[in-house]
Amino acid sequence: MSDAKSRAAVSEHPDGSSMRLAATSSRADPHRRPWKDLPPGRRAAVLGAAVIQIGLAAAAWWDLARRPAGEVRGPKPLWAWVIAVNFAGPIAYFRWGRDRRDRRRGRCSRV
Repeated sequence: MSDAKSRAAVSEHPDGSSMRLAATSSRADPHRRPWKDLPPGRRAAVLGAAVIQIGLAAAAWWDLARRPAGEVRGPKPLWAWVIAVNFAGPIAYFRWGRDRRDRRRGRCSRV
């Protein structure tokens, strides 16, 4: 007997018939679909979001690696971990993790 069949549940119907239900994990999401079953528009949206997320993270890590520690608010290793958090991490780094530059004077100023 296969492993899936041994874990399958049997459902009793009111008319006395029974039906074997497919085994499902308790963690399975009923709304989750395989990539191949997604419509082309949804695939494009997922790929676009992934490109944006990876681009933001790469730009933030690049900036963090090249920026002197004195121009970063807080410890650089902490910001490296924060950047790894989806879209929010790189955006938070660009918004709050860097000291703003006074462009006219070319030096760092705390705001």
